[in-house]
Amino acid sequence: PADILPLSSLYLKIYFLGALPNFVFEFGAAILRAAGDTKTPMKYLIIAGATNLVLNIIFVTLFGMDVDGVATATVTAQLISATLMIITLTNRKDECRLIFKQMKINWSVFKKIVKIGLPAGLNGSIFSISNIIIQSSINSFGSAAIVSGNSAAASIEGFVYVAMNAFYQTSLNFTGQNMGAGNFKRVSQVLRRNLICVSCVGAVGGLSIFVFARPLLSLYVPGNEIAIQTGITRITYIGLFYFFGGIMEVFTGAIRGMGASLTTLFISIGAVCGVRIVWIFTIFQIPKFHTLDSLYIVYVLSWLGCIVAQLVAYNIINKHKKRVYEQRIKERPKSFAK
Repeated sequence: PADILPLSSLYLKIYFLGALPNFVFEFGAAILRAAGDTKTPMKYLIIAGATNLVLNIIFVTLFGMDVDGVATATVTAQLISATLMIITLTNRKDECRLIFKQMKINWSVFKKIVKIGLPAGLNGSIFSISNIIIQSSINSFGSAAIVSGNSAAASIEGFVYVAMNAFYQTSLNFTGQNMGAGNFKRVSQVLRRNLICVSCVGAVGGLSIFVFARPLLSLYVPGNEIAIQTGITRITYIGLFYFFGGIMEVFTGAIRGMGASLTTLFISIGAVCGVRIVWIFTIFQIPKFHTLDSLYIVYVLSWLGCIVAQLVAYNIINKHKKRVYEQRIKERPKSFAK
């Protein structure tokens, strides 16, 4: 809507000034998590989150700023978390230590990073594109209250997503480690346990935000009944079934951990974005189905389609990797003899 577009534009301009420190933190956090240290990134996120909260109050309440104050608070918090991460990495005593004088590009490693990282990045971008199309469809209802209600519900769902995303990170790291060790039994165990954990966390989290949807949404959009009802509708369809999204994330981590990052990209294009985009430009255009309910249910359908495709892909890739590994083990004595 035109009345909130300038504010949205201003927020993004300031927010993206903090993109670089955000990248620095995320990269450093990935290094620490891969080394088995998940507590330090969490501590820095807590510090950044608390800083963001305090600065929001100061900028908006005391200084009378608008969305520019909220965005500035976020950028400042990102700078603090990035600085803390750099200090931590420079003070480490192991292989993860950051030494600025020795920084250079290792091209063989760089190629591997691009091979795995580029499809993962494109995967995230494609998700964003499909979400932009969905957001545009929500905006087509022409009500700022509907837009704000949808955004409020998405923010609440974010708490559940962060909790589930931890199992994506676990699946990615432990699958990669056990694949490198040739321990395929542990690879399967990692997947099963992460699926159980993410399903439980997603189900409990989703049910919780559904039960307390009204009071939670009232914190974001107090007194705006249209926005609250919109948020409740979204949480009913997405929040209650959010654990499917968590299952999808765990499978994504497992497949990437096996080195098949391109596979997750193709599955996302076909099973997730394809379903969403086709649904919006076909079913959603029918007057009878031009509703928020029809729009939100496509999330669940795309998650289910992706899970089925990932399950098939995971079994095929796992069997192939196992055969290749066993063949190398058989051929190893011959190579030693040569």
